[in-house]
Amino acid sequence: MAIIDYLKQVKGANKKTKRRGLGQGSGHGKTACRGHKGQTARGNTKKYKGVEGGQMPLARRLPKRGFPSQNKKEYQLVNTKGLNHFSGKEPITPELMKKKGLIKNTRGLIKILNADKLGKKLEVSAHAFSKAAKLAIEQAGGSAVLLKKRSPVGQKKNPLIPNDL
Repeated sequence: MAIIDYLKQVKGANKKTKRRGLGQGSGHGKTACRGHKGQTARGNTKKYKGVEGGQMPLARRLPKRGFPSQNKKEYQLVNTKGLNHFSGKEPITPELMKKKGLIKNTRGLIKILNADKLGKKLEVSAHAFSKAAKLAIEQAGGSAVLLKKRSPVGQKKNPLIPNDL
């Protein structure tokens, strides 16, 4: 005989499944472990997020004000501390900032903020500068070059609407 013939299962390894809704003999008869009446006792009991029974849901209790601005500009922020890593031999462009990991993408708007003194003369190109950052760059002997602002990604002008509206 093979070893496999002598193997026995551990006690409790095979547990009988609950056979609900199969009459009194199943041990879960009549209501089939669903309780008496109510929403969850009936057929489809899936509830969406935020169901609070008879209570007014939180999403409806909270006040709603305002709307998201269509003209909101989101800038990728770069501190002058991060600019200290550049050599200063070539102008700092969005492409160089992306290579160094200071910004996520070159399509978005970039704003330079002041966090630390600059130690070298740098020519920095960005869409916006804080007053302190511009001053810090110029005090180090560098220059702050403003880039032309791009329209948001994916937005195109409607050819049916005239420009003078």
